[in-house]
Amino acid sequence: MTVDSSNQPKRRLLVVTSMFPRWADDSEPGFVFELSRRLTAGFDVRVLAPHARGAAATEVMDGVEVVRYRYAPESFETLAYGGGIVPKLRKQPWKWLLVPFFLFGQYLAIRRELKCWRPDAIHAHWIIPQGVIAAIVCGSRKRPVLITTAHGTDVFALNGRLLRRVKRFVLDRSDAVTVVSNALREVVSCFVTDVGKIRVEPMGVDLKHRFTLDAESKRSHHEILFVGRLAEIKGLRYLLDAVATRLLKRYPDVSIVIVGFGPEEAALRAQAKELGIEDRVTFLGPVAQSALPALYRRASVFVAPFVRGRYGDQEGLGLVLVEAIGCACPVVASALPGVRDVVGAYTQCLVEPGNSSVLADAIAGVLDDPNAAARLNNELRDHVLVKFDWTAVAQRYQQLLGSAIQGRTIA
Repeated sequence: MTVDSSNQPKRRLLVVTSMFPRWADDSEPGFVFELSRRLTAGFDVRVLAPHARGAAATEVMDGVEVVRYRYAPESFETLAYGGGIVPKLRKQPWKWLLVPFFLFGQYLAIRRELKCWRPDAIHAHWIIPQGVIAAIVCGSRKRPVLITTAHGTDVFALNGRLLRRVKRFVLDRSDAVTVVSNALREVVSCFVTDVGKIRVEPMGVDLKHRFTLDAESKRSHHEILFVGRLAEIKGLRYLLDAVATRLLKRYPDVSIVIVGFGPEEAALRAQAKELGIEDRVTFLGPVAQSALPALYRRASVFVAPFVRGRYGDQEGLGLVLVEAIGCACPVVASALPGVRDVVGAYTQCLVEPGNSSVLADAIAGVLDDPNAAARLNNELRDHVLVKFDWTAVAQRYQQLLGSAIQGRTIA
């Protein structure tokens, strides 16, 4: 006998994050929103995110309730968004003054939701700070299920004896832990008593409707594209050097389009000027998600020259590579562990991190033989479609959350 659950109310899922679109078609990375809206098929989803100037305090975005908590006067609510919290703290140390207010505001917001909305599960994106606050608030035996997702910076960049203890506290209190790459799993395993609770579950990309092939789009001749946060670990300085010292001599019409913003923008502009290539480099700044596919379809090659940062941080996955591959744009990327998770066995497109000469040679290989690069991209697209399309990713998270809630209910 089967039980008809169609009339049963949906379980409630509270998503806690420090990165979320501030408004429709924002330039901020949208993967938390994209996952949340797809989970509405099985849950009532409410997102807690920090407020920012110009953003609504509450709204519904494509079926997802969004509550943005306040932590300072609006003109000072600048800790989140616009390049990431950790890079901002390193570049502007005065913003550490905002951290206690940010944490307290998030703490109050989660407590309020637990008391008034009573979620069945909490999904905390990033171990620090969201996982920390959620783990503290969810201290009782009657607490909701806690799922914590590590994305990269919270694992690689935030180290030290005290922070390692904090991570262990959060992850041991979590009912399940997801990481976006195998590289992160290896590190996170050191902080978890029960490694069996860790699952590798990457975020996704819309490879069926947005980042897709377009036979009518024409690729430019020698245009190099970069999309991402302008931070040390993105390795853009090596791309600029590769163009100035090697590629410009070989391709006099070569150009670079840089999409994004972040703490290294001024330094990168100064480097381009010093190298004498400022007329070849276009800084587009932040671009809406809906405008990205056209850029990927126009570029000759997408380059992700990621490196390990001086504080040990590195790229956790690199979904921009998946976006480029989805739009049939040839890719060249650094051979970091997280990036290997994206390309799998197709390592022909990977190069040694932090080596401008090797990077230039790999880019030249694509520019010289675009047909071979296109054949490799076709194989890569089949590979990423199975692993990274949102349909598959959301289904895996639906199952994970449902199993965790069911296990708590049975217990």
